[in-house]
Amino acid sequence: MKNKIAFASLLIFFSLLMLSLRQNDSNNLEWPAKIYKTDSTHIDELQFLGKVLFYDPMLSLDSSTSCSSCHSPYNAFAHTDHALSHGIDNKIGFRNAPALFNLAYQPYFMWDGAINHLEMQSLAPITNPDEMHESILHVVEKLNNQQFYRKLFFQAFDDSSITGTKTLKAIAAFMASIESKNSKYDLVMNCKSEFTMQEKNGFKLFSQLCASCHTPPVFTNYAFENNGLMPDTLIKDGGRIRQTKQTNDSLKFKVPTLRNIEYTFPYMHDGRYKTLTEVMNHYTNSSNKNSSMNPKLKSVYLLSSNEKVDIIAFLLTLSDKQFLFDKRYTYPKAQIDSLRNINH
Repeated sequence: MKNKIAFASLLIFFSLLMLSLRQNDSNNLEWPAKIYKTDSTHIDELQFLGKVLFYDPMLSLDSSTSCSSCHSPYNAFAHTDHALSHGIDNKIGFRNAPALFNLAYQPYFMWDGAINHLEMQSLAPITNPDEMHESILHVVEKLNNQQFYRKLFFQAFDDSSITGTKTLKAIAAFMASIESKNSKYDLVMNCKSEFTMQEKNGFKLFSQLCASCHTPPVFTNYAFENNGLMPDTLIKDGGRIRQTKQTNDSLKFKVPTLRNIEYTFPYMHDGRYKTLTEVMNHYTNSSNKNSSMNPKLKSVYLLSSNEKVDIIAFLLTLSDKQFLFDKRYTYPKAQIDSLRNINH
């Protein structure tokens, strides 16, 4: 009888704990307003044009590299093959390619915030000598030579003329449409699923120690933070200071979203960590940290091995498998083949 009472009491306790966690997080269920909104009367056609462009290697100088080369839909639009981004002629960039989703909520792009408007974001890799090494004028020239592209531009803009502005606008419209909001975390917050005991423990720890930077529901505050990483001795990437020239921005990088973190390895701006365990060890190891790291991170040093595992268990609830295989975002091969055949 005592065992039954104890079990019932334990069940009530964890039920109340889960209710408390949900109530405490209820404000975070409200997504922020979108910063970027596509202004178009043909939104579906514009997004489709942007998707075709996103997967077209013709945007690179030698037609070998597309946007999707570094941002695979099956890896949450990240790049898992290499720590650093790769471009034409086997050139290597100096940063890890970040995941591309929920971009319409972001005020800044790139690890150092070099871009502040989504319609300009794709111009950076297109013109970067270590990535696509192309000019937007030459891209427009090549697109104008393709009859099916003129048709797609007409459907999107009521005008078949192709310009750099229209091209960038279309790519931005597609990227803005890529959203991930259906993870187990979302289901739990909407009372359609429940965390396991380990996930509950991890969520509680995460809320206490990590949420100020990785704020739900987007799981980032979009700020630039110094997380204690020692600078790479080869690349010597200073981070945000490259843009602001302010010494207090040295070694600060944009806080990445933790949604789909299971699929967006390797981690950090330079891809130095391959696993979430390595990431947790970084935050819980007081040695080998740069002196100007965010002081808020020092409390994480107290985590035990079990607590680190619990946090990782919670992070896995941010995976959105439906998003990973959403055909709205994958290469539209059948439609492109049909368009090409019609035009021949």
